[in-house]
Amino acid sequence: MILDQQYEEFREKVREFAANQVCPRASELDRKDEFPWDLVKKMAEMELLALYVPKKYGGAGRDVLTYAIAVEEVGRVCGSTGIFLAAHSSLGVFPIYVSGTEEQKQKFLIPLARGEKIGSFGLTEPNAGSDAAGTQTTAIRVDDTYLVNGTKRFITSGSVADIIVFTATKDPKLGYPGISAFIVEKGTPGFSAGKQEDKLGLRGSITSELVFEDCKIPKENLLGKEGEGFKVFMETLDSGRISIGALALGIAQGAFDSSVTFVRSNTTHGRPLRKSQLIQSMIAEMGTEIEAARLLVYQAAMLKDKGLPFTKEAAMAKYYASTAGMKAADMAISIHGLYGITKEYPVERFLRDEKLMEIGEGTSEIQKIVIARKILGK
Repeated sequence: MILDQQYEEFREKVREFAANQVCPRASELDRKDEFPWDLVKKMAEMELLALYVPKKYGGAGRDVLTYAIAVEEVGRVCGSTGIFLAAHSSLGVFPIYVSGTEEQKQKFLIPLARGEKIGSFGLTEPNAGSDAAGTQTTAIRVDDTYLVNGTKRFITSGSVADIIVFTATKDPKLGYPGISAFIVEKGTPGFSAGKQEDKLGLRGSITSELVFEDCKIPKENLLGKEGEGFKVFMETLDSGRISIGALALGIAQGAFDSSVTFVRSNTTHGRPLRKSQLIQSMIAEMGTEIEAARLLVYQAAMLKDKGLPFTKEAAMAKYYASTAGMKAADMAISIHGLYGITKEYPVERFLRDEKLMEIGEGTSEIQKIVIARKILGK
C-alpha cells in the first residue's frame, strides 16, 4: 500500500529508532524477563505513547494509522516493547480519552499521554475471559465511594502501571447491564498487584494479577455512567484489535526479514538457498500473506480515523494478521533449519511472541464470531 509521504517519513523515523535502540535490547529483555524502562522513556520523548490523542491532552495530535505504523515498526524487532506500546496506548489511554470527563482527562489522560505514568486495562478474570459478561469483581456503591473486591488476571503492564481502567459489576447475576468501568491508581489502599506470569513469549512485558480487597474507589473515578462498562470495554477492544493486528503484522515482518536475509546469505549442499523452489515458495507465501495483513490493518485504522464503522474490519485485521503471523514465524524457523530453534537467530523469539496475538484481546474464535455477526446479523 502506498501511503502519503508524511506516513512514510514517520515510518522511517520509528524504524530507525527500532533498529538502533530497540533491536539491540530485544534478546536481553526476553532472556532476563526485563521490563524496558529505558525504551519507554525514549518512546515518551518521541511522543509515541499517545499518537492519536490531541496535543491539548499531551498527545501527538496524529491519527490511528500513524499509531498502527508505530506499533508495527517497534514490533518488527521486539514484541515485548511493541506490546507495551500497544497496551499503554489502546488499553490505558484510549478509554479515558473516549469516555472520560474533562476532569478525568486532566488528571489521568495528560500524564499517560506524556509518558509520565504508565496505563493498563483490567478486564480478564480467572473465570471471565472471552465471556466478559461473567465478570465476578464487584463494585458496591457506599456513599461517595465504590467498594471493590475481586481479582483480574493476565493484565499487561499490571504491576508496573500507575493508572488502570478496570471493569466490575454491582451484581454478577446481572451480566452486561451490571458492569461499570472505573479508574484506579497505583497505591490505592486495598489495591495491589498479585502473581506475575511466567510466559512463553513477550517475556519483556509484565503480565500480572490485580487484586482488590475492600478497595475504596471515589465516585469521581467512575468512567462513563454506571452500567456502561460493557460499552467502554467494547469500544476499547475494537480499537485494541487494530493494535494487536499491527503488532502481529510487525512480528511477522520481522520473521520474514530474518528469513530473507538468511536465504540470501546461506547455502545447502553447496547450492544457494535462494535457488531452492521450496524456499522460494515459502518466501512467496509469507510475503503475500504479510502484505494482505497490512492492507487489512491499515484499512481498519483508516476507517476509524474517518469516523466510520470499523468493528468488522478490526476483527478481520486482528484475526488474519495473527493467523498469518503464526504461519510466517513457523515457516521462518523451517527456513532457518536447526538454527531456527537456537537463540542465535530471533525467529524462535518471534514464534513465541506471535502466539499471544491469536489469544489476546479476543481469541481468533471470538474474532470469527464478531465478523460473522457483522455480516449475517445477530
